[in-house]
Amino acid sequence: MDYQQFFPFIKYLTPEQKHQLLSSLQPLSFKKGDPIHDGQQCTGLYAVESGLLRVYIFSDEGKEITLYRLADYDICLLSASCMLRSIQFEVHIQAAEDSRVILLPTAVYAQLREENVHVANYTNELLASRFSEIMWLLDQILYKKLDSRLAAFLIEEKERGNDPLTMTHEEISRQLGTAREVVSRMLKYFQREGLIQQSRGCTHITDLDKLMALARESLR
Repeated sequence: MDYQQFFPFIKYLTPEQKHQLLSSLQPLSFKKGDPIHDGQQCTGLYAVESGLLRVYIFSDEGKEITLYRLADYDICLLSASCMLRSIQFEVHIQAAEDSRVILLPTAVYAQLREENVHVANYTNELLASRFSEIMWLLDQILYKKLDSRLAAFLIEEKERGNDPLTMTHEEISRQLGTAREVVSRMLKYFQREGLIQQSRGCTHITDLDKLMALARESLR
């Protein structure tokens, strides 16, 4: 396996550091819906080999808010937040699909970051990227209409090959940080307008052009 796809800084490591990194990696597998990180642990970096992970937090009212999702070759740094003193919130990670991941333990990564400037730079770049995604999400929640966000989500899932989409309304609501009842009403509206067709737990896009127009403000 070419681990440079996961850890681009590997080419800058000394032979000893490279051995330390590779010997510490732990391959793990999760089924869809499995919890991976509960916010209390500081296990390390999760690198997605295949599948999809959902990173989320809980609001004060106990509502789940999805921060972002991680696909193939993406890295989750916030699961090693104990080495990042500026991170003051707890993140949770769940397998959104059957997934294979590679775990790099926190202690090993923290040592490499202290010893190698390229690892430190990579950490800063990864943090900046995740912060940008969270700011984008904040803009969506505060300033964009839910119909646009829901339409964009359906299009994103279609691009991932999930059409028809088999998520429940509850699962979709957790992705968008809203109530299930709101998602159900909006999907019924989409169906009345001929944008989608729902049947037996499946949601199928029937008018992609109109859905794209509705999703315009929320497409990445």
